Amino acid sequence: MLVLKFGGTSVGSVKNMTNVKNIISEGGRKIVVLSAMSGTTNALVEISNTIKDGKPEAALQQVEALHAKYIEVVNELLTNEEYVAETLQYVERVFNELKQITAQPHSTLLYNIIVSKGELLSTFMFSRFLQQDGIKASLVSAFDFMRTDRNSEPDAFYIKQNLNRILDANNDTQIFVTQGFICLDADGKTSNLERGGSDYTASIIGAAVEAEEVQIWTDIDGFHNNDPRYVHNTDAISHLSFDEAAELAYFGAKILHPQTVMPVRDLQIPVRIKNTMEPQAFGTLIDDKAEGEGIKAIAAIDGITAIKIKSARMLQAHGFLKKVFEIFEKYHTSIDMITTSEIAVSLTIDDNTFLNDIIAELEEFSKVSVDTHRTIVCLVGNNIVYHPDTHKLFQILQDVNIRMISYGGSNNNISLLINTSDKVETLQKLHRYIFEMSLV
Repeated sequence: MLVLKFGGTSVGSVKNMTNVKNIISEGGRKIVVLSAMSGTTNALVEISNTIKDGKPEAALQQVEALHAKYIEVVNELLTNEEYVAETLQYVERVFNELKQITAQPHSTLLYNIIVSKGELLSTFMFSRFLQQDGIKASLVSAFDFMRTDRNSEPDAFYIKQNLNRILDANNDTQIFVTQGFICLDADGKTSNLERGGSDYTASIIGAAVEAEEVQIWTDIDGFHNNDPRYVHNTDAISHLSFDEAAELAYFGAKILHPQTVMPVRDLQIPVRIKNTMEPQAFGTLIDDKAEGEGIKAIAAIDGITAIKIKSARMLQAHGFLKKVFEIFEKYHTSIDMITTSEIAVSLTIDDNTFLNDIIAELEEFSKVSVDTHRTIVCLVGNNIVYHPDTHKLFQILQDVNIRMISYGGSNNNISLLINTSDKVETLQKLHRYIFEMSLV
């Protein structure tokens, strides 16, 4: 069985939905995971924010505007009167729920309920679109099998048991359509896997059913060796190892959710990135094999805060690092990069939610300085720290103020912390040196 995930752009129009139908209609049984139609989640987040701001009438107007768009989509997508009527009735029910919500007090649960509607709408419409063409398709609610545990991690046993029970009960179904992103929490309340989580959903499902392959269909033909938004003449990468793909996704390659490869890597289930608009393109294959050496790709992540922490005691500050890490653990704040000396540590975070609290506790035993508007540039490849030409990359960055370097923590990753204002120049310089001049 294959698991295929299609992102918001892939189901963002009737034309694109038709492309998706053509892609999935041939071959054996499949599980198709869909995101919300492009623009929908952003609109739902905006509705949530308007409710949070105490403007129920404005939120109601936003709901009505989005409702009108979906009525148009249904009438364009479906031609069978029975399916049109059924789908319009479902859309009406969803938007009536949203209209009622606009008058309720805002909460995290309310937010989760609001943003879940995008995937529920796209999957209902698309399943009826398939059925209209005589395809044996079934709509499976993610709420019937996708759940997180008390640690907000996927409950693998629960998911496997319930999903396989559903599949076994529908032996005549060729295409199972379900929602990405959304799930229930350990208390059975509506939750989600956060933005971009549909990729993660697909790999969780892939692991649960021990799929032959997990395919992530998007609007670009695989991982590129640099960010095409800022660098010209980037190339798609045909193959990456799980480790290489995970590094790129975590450090800013938007094409893949950072957690995607984790559920399938131990089972050695390949993940393939494909382009919905060019289905014949090879894309990027991600598996357990590491091929070649040297730098394969560059990615960058913005919104980084650098924190320098200097011990109040000068030398032999025993327990200093332990106290530092315990504070970040207390506030559930992950550290991206770190460099240390006898009396100081510099580190970076990408979540400032508890920054003030963290600084206050650190200042009880150390001197703290904070720099914002920083970017991590990540260079990824198999065994790049051992490649004989890797050190040359620093020669081209003489005009760039490098705040920190992480070298050797991973054989597959070298990370540079720079000012965000230098990001584009840095990416372009690295690209010319590493790929266009073919010195590595």
